[in-house]
Amino acid sequence: MTTEATPDSLLSALRQYLLETDFAHLTDVDQPDLTALFSDLAGLKTEVRTESRQFKATLDALSMAVETLKADNQALAGELAAAAERSQRQRGELERAMLLELIDIYDRLSEGHKALQNYRPLDALFNHSKQRDVRFIASVAQGQEITLKRLEQQLQRRRVFAMDCVGKPFDAHTMSTIAVGNDPRLDNGIVLEELRKGFWCGDQLLRPAEVKVNKL
Repeated sequence: MTTEATPDSLLSALRQYLLETDFAHLTDVDQPDLTALFSDLAGLKTEVRTESRQFKATLDALSMAVETLKADNQALAGELAAAAERSQRQRGELERAMLLELIDIYDRLSEGHKALQNYRPLDALFNHSKQRDVRFIASVAQGQEITLKRLEQQLQRRRVFAMDCVGKPFDAHTMSTIAVGNDPRLDNGIVLEELRKGFWCGDQLLRPAEVKVNKL
């Protein structure tokens, strides 16, 4: 047989449950310590400020280092450019001195070759060896001519070329008057003879010519 509880009994059981049950733990929530919280926040704020100042100081130091590095690079670039210019100038001066030495050798060989070409043996002296002497001198002249041609080729490889002054008006920028002549067939100031050849190196004057100029 089923027994149904009456409302009074249910209310009584509920009242008894409420009286016997401890609900304190359900409402016992820990309240935060505001003083400690604000202290932690203040400490964190101070630490952030300190880190910010240190970071700014690091950035400033890096910026100064970058500026110093830029200045050093500019100074180094200037020194390298100046060193390259000095090296190029010294190389040009050394090359010029070397070319002038070659030209001086060329002058001496040319004079020797002219002397050998103009040589004429005397008929009265050494008649027994005349033919042999003539052949010997001719062979020496031929050897010097070959040497002169090779030297000219060496100079031309370095863009060195002799001037052609004879028959042209005197030019004070490229010529120097060593002697004067008087040829009424030519105008005044015309170069009569080259006493020492002048030379160009590319478009630069390497050595001025020494000439004999017509003076009426």
